[in-house]
Amino acid sequence: MITVRQMRYFDALASTLHFGRAAELAHVSQPALSAQILEMEANLGVKLVERGRGNTLLTRKGEEVLTHVRSILAELDRLEQTTRRSDGLLGGLMRLGIIPTVAPYLVPRLVPHLRTAYPAIQIELREAVTDRLIADLSEGRLDLVIVALPIESEVIATRPLFRDRFFMAMAENDSEVLMSPLSESDVDVDRLLLLEEGHCLRDQALAVCGTAGKRSLVNFGATSMATLLQMVSHDMGMTLIPEIAVPTETLRNPIRIVPFADPQPAREIGLAWRRGILQAEETDAIAEAVCACVGEQAAATFS
Repeated sequence: MITVRQMRYFDALASTLHFGRAAELAHVSQPALSAQILEMEANLGVKLVERGRGNTLLTRKGEEVLTHVRSILAELDRLEQTTRRSDGLLGGLMRLGIIPTVAPYLVPRLVPHLRTAYPAIQIELREAVTDRLIADLSEGRLDLVIVALPIESEVIATRPLFRDRFFMAMAENDSEVLMSPLSESDVDVDRLLLLEEGHCLRDQALAVCGTAGKRSLVNFGATSMATLLQMVSHDMGMTLIPEIAVPTETLRNPIRIVPFADPQPAREIGLAWRRGILQAEETDAIAEAVCACVGEQAAATFS
């Protein structure tokens, strides 16, 4: 008999077509995931996966099984949601995804806030880039995500939370003098440091600084905002920083924050969830919690 665990591991493998990434997605070791897939194949009596050097593919039978597996997992998700609602507002498991340029600054406040306000909640967090979060949300591995809007999908509903303004971060001892407030033409794109491909903040920075067609001018791609601002603090360049990160990062790093001229560039942070899965009361509760943690000024943006 196949298990729910095996189905979830198989779903992760089908999504990534890579045993290592699937194991990371499922939060298990690669040997454990591989063993469960082998056991699932043995129980079904069919080969689900073609294992090659450097690549993994689903067999034709694997594709057929995947359709049934995802249908079963979706039903299980709906059952969990029903059970959670029977436990009261935000009772039970809530699988929440957050983009990396928001998570470090929101999670330390949001999780204690939710646990205090809703003692029955069980929170499972995932930090990933937008495309990965939306894929996990669409395929039932997450219930709710906090991302930069807009999100274009017929199966996903969204709700704006707050406006997150952009600033320019420079080293405190940077010899370059920038006009404040800053205009697009003041930015030296040869010194612009950005997050690596896949982060939505990278594309937002390119758009804000007028370099969408000049990607060759970008000389480095960091894996996190913390890494990027460490480089900035050591006078290796300048970077765009979202307002939500400013209080934390200015305490950590000797950096100078320069505002942009009006109209100030910003991103819209919001919630996204699969249509028909969450009740309005649940998304309202999460939205109110996020806005309370971000602060009254940010919360008032969409009041």
